[in-house]
Amino acid sequence: MQKRKLTSRDELTNLIKGKGIETWEETIEFVESLPYGRNSNRTDFKLVITEQKGSCSSKHAMLKKVADLNKIPNIKLILGMYRMSEKNTPKIGNVLTENSIEFIPEAHCYLKVDGKRIDITTAESSFSQLEEDIIQELEIHPEQVSKYKVEYHKKFIKRWLKDTNSKFEFEQIWRIREKCIQNLTE
Repeated sequence: MQKRKLTSRDELTNLIKGKGIETWEETIEFVESLPYGRNSNRTDFKLVITEQKGSCSSKHAMLKKVADLNKIPNIKLILGMYRMSEKNTPKIGNVLTENSIEFIPEAHCYLKVDGKRIDITTAESSFSQLEEDIIQELEIHPEQVSKYKVEYHKKFIKRWLKDTNSKFEFEQIWRIREKCIQNLTE
């Protein structure tokens, strides 16, 4: 497969090129190798490079932004809601079991590259781990990974709690979810 050169002269692309990276494919490999972790500012995609880490949101949004800036076609940023469980996301530990919860709907970002879903959150990530637990997918813009994604996720969970007549309040579920996410960074 022919490698796609990074040709834009924008600040983000120049930052990537400063790491000796010249192609889209090398950019994906580099970002995938970075550890999982939340960045200090969700809206500044350069932080994935400068802080040398990123979440599913920041890494995939940054890659989509690079693709757009460099006119690389057929790259979509997807917000997928999936049933996060200890089976499909083992690093969350036993948090759900300890709270007698089978799963929590989780918002996860990934890319569709030429129609194929790819997850580069970590080097160990594989979309196949989540595929059968996807509840809903929608295409979003990179700038939507901050406020829009969080608001969408919270509304989704509130609706899910109501639809399932859950004994949990939203704040309880969100706290349990945050503990799961914290475990992913350890």
